Amino acid sequence: MNRDDALTLLHEYVRNDALIKHMLAVESAMGFYARFFEEDEDLWRLVGLLHDFDYERFPNPPEHTREGARILRENGVDEVVVGAVLSHAEWNLDGYPRDTLLRRTLFAVDELCGFIVAVALVRPDRLVGMKPSSVKKKMKAKSFAAAVSRDDIQQGAEILGLSLDEHIANCITALTAIQSDLGLGCE
Repeated sequence: MNRDDALTLLHEYVRNDALIKHMLAVESAMGFYARFFEEDEDLWRLVGLLHDFDYERFPNPPEHTREGARILRENGVDEVVVGAVLSHAEWNLDGYPRDTLLRRTLFAVDELCGFIVAVALVRPDRLVGMKPSSVKKKMKAKSFAAAVSRDDIQQGAEILGLSLDEHIANCITALTAIQSDLGLGCE
């Protein structure tokens, strides 16, 4: 499956603009890290783009990811992609552990991308000039983006062998590259 096919599938299953933007954000972060780790950028981007495509129709565990995996397999998607998508959900870790760099990276960027977007939405300059310290300050405010797991964000940096500051900075860079697509451009 190429990116155009993935976008067609994504738009078939997702109508929620915020969810589409989330998947675009994760795609961009996965692309950044594919270059960072010298991995297959097209493959990594595909995983990021598809990781939550089933969420709107199947939001509850364990259907979320498992129904998506079924649909991906029916569409002939490579098992490396399917396994990575399954691995980002806690309820699938027995069969799909985070035992590859691809799987660990998807987990590491998923929550953080959502959180960075939330921080950007309350800043006048959005992503422009955002620093890791701004994100970490908001992480301390438990009521801000309360559904985002701060533990997952911290654990994500750790499993990539990066400091939290470096991981946040990398994701800010990735999201800044597509800020207009995310609705975060400063008009």
